[in-house]
Amino acid sequence: MAPLTTTARGARTAARLGAYAAVHGPRRTVGALRKFWAALGPGVVTGAADDDPSGIATYSITGAQFGTAFLWTALVTWPLMAAVQTMCARIGMVTGKGLMGALEEKFPRPVLATVCSALLIANTINIGADLAGMADAAELLSGVSSHVWVVGFAVLIGWATVSLRYATIAGTLKWLALVLFAYIVTAIKVGPQWKLVVHDTFIPAPLHGSAAWATLVAILGTTISPYLFFWQASQEVEEEKALGRHSLVARRGVTPDEIGRRKMDVAVGTFFSNLAMFFIILTTAVTLHAAGLTKIETSRDVARALEPLAGHLSTLLYTVGIVGVGALAIPTLAGSAAYAFAELLGWRQGIDEHFRGAPAFYAVILLSLAAGVAMDFARVNAVHALYWTAVLNGVLAPFLLVGILAAASDATLMRGQPSSRLGRTVVGVTALAMFGAAVGMFVF
Repeated sequence: MAPLTTTARGARTAARLGAYAAVHGPRRTVGALRKFWAALGPGVVTGAADDDPSGIATYSITGAQFGTAFLWTALVTWPLMAAVQTMCARIGMVTGKGLMGALEEKFPRPVLATVCSALLIANTINIGADLAGMADAAELLSGVSSHVWVVGFAVLIGWATVSLRYATIAGTLKWLALVLFAYIVTAIKVGPQWKLVVHDTFIPAPLHGSAAWATLVAILGTTISPYLFFWQASQEVEEEKALGRHSLVARRGVTPDEIGRRKMDVAVGTFFSNLAMFFIILTTAVTLHAAGLTKIETSRDVARALEPLAGHLSTLLYTVGIVGVGALAIPTLAGSAAYAFAELLGWRQGIDEHFRGAPAFYAVILLSLAAGVAMDFARVNAVHALYWTAVLNGVLAPFLLVGILAAASDATLMRGQPSSRLGRTVVGVTALAMFGAAVGMFVF
């Protein structure tokens, strides 16, 4: 064979480099995406769980009643929520315990028992409302009675929580978080006036009247909820156990790299949570509010009203989103109370435990689901139930935030790795805002 000329060699070299880039470029991109996806975990699940069916109803009612006037709240609640969840994550990662285990070292047991009881009551009411929201959405899609769906969803979620291992449940919940994109697609499809959207996003409208202030309270209470605090910290412990760190000593302490990954995880989760909130308010503002339909009480009412205004696809996306986030949020609601009671009372706990190994822990989860089903069959008004849940959360959350601040600032408890001054400042501001919201809730 004749020797290659310089031009030919250059051409062959270029061809090889092009082939290498064609093969390895996408591989590197895919590898980077896989690494990013693998780094996401408790933060994304916790953030997405915040947009449960009851939260969707709250945001929908906000958009229907006030139009785009409350879009700015998504910008405010994102950093507040991210700071709180990051602090809870740090407590779990550094101490090797869940939130209740850390608080037990700072506060009397009777106080914590009251907190656990209030958390269980609020979560159970929320579970009932979420099951009803999921069932109503499923009935719209299938025509099958919502009562059948309530039982079916409760049984399926209860079975999965008891039978599946943590890695399977966490992976499934992480994929379910993607349903939040349904609300973004729906909002874009209905075609809002983006100039008005930008204005109301960055320039807050004045609040006039008790209804507007009560709505602000509801948004804060729905976004920064106590059950998320406990779930975040407990899932950090579950992540450690999944890595083989089963003893408390093995779980204590955290590296800067681990903290960095979790901050990213929480930032992504809370960002998409608040982004979904933004687009739910936007969707109902440019459809229902614009059409004069301001008396909307549930997410089912929203889904029904959307179809003639925004088309069948928008209704479908909206209702599928309700079912998806409900399946994600309910294990979080039930599990957070179970973790809190287990740590306070010294029960064996953990989603990786078999039922016989942790019967009391799983009993709390299953009883919460059963009570939620009973609420539906007893025809408890979901709107009234959500109001009282907001009352409990509004009263409980700021006190819990003070406790979380005290724990995260204790250098001894945090083994020389307390939260940063910036983090403590933001959480302190959040606590003050929540105290103000709690007072406002009773005043109005």
